[in-house]
Amino acid sequence: MNGLATADNKWDGSAYTGSPCCPRFVDAEGDRWTLRPAGEHDLDRLVALYDDFGPADRSMGIPPATDHRRRSWIETLLAEGHNIVAEGAEGLVGHVVYTPAEDDRPELAVFVHPNRQNRGIGTELCAQAAAAAVDADRTALELHVDQRNRAAVAVYRRLGFEVVNADQTMQMALELDESVAATVCSSPAERS
Repeated sequence: MNGLATADNKWDGSAYTGSPCCPRFVDAEGDRWTLRPAGEHDLDRLVALYDDFGPADRSMGIPPATDHRRRSWIETLLAEGHNIVAEGAEGLVGHVVYTPAEDDRPELAVFVHPNRQNRGIGTELCAQAAAAAVDADRTALELHVDQRNRAAVAVYRRLGFEVVNADQTMQMALELDESVAATVCSSPAERS
């Protein structure tokens, strides 16, 4: 797996030999990240990532505010979901999960460290999760988002999510068909 970024930060997948999706990318500020599956060995690193989330970084009660509830929540996600993390030289900066992993239409949740938001990391995590869901023969991904979170809603719409129901929280779904698979498995430059 050795996808590269060119001098102008465009994705060059010519040397890439992994899955059809892009597990390595350069964000909007030029930092390089690797997206990889997460497992139980990442528990303490995920706890440390979420420890930096303050009240303004929480949505609909997640990540949980107290240490023991947060750790328990992460343990459950690792046990029941399909988890992917964004990792760089300084450690984990993002986490996406769809859960329960075996559901036909699992729920998606994505989190990026507060100091690393608005750089494309969340978009790439979502694309990688959608590609994994396509590979696992899931029919759709669903999510709930606070409709005041315009940045998140814009990311989801760019990836193809559509509004299913809008109340105080917005329910969105991404139907996973061949056209979605082609879009989410394309390079970041091709998607933008």
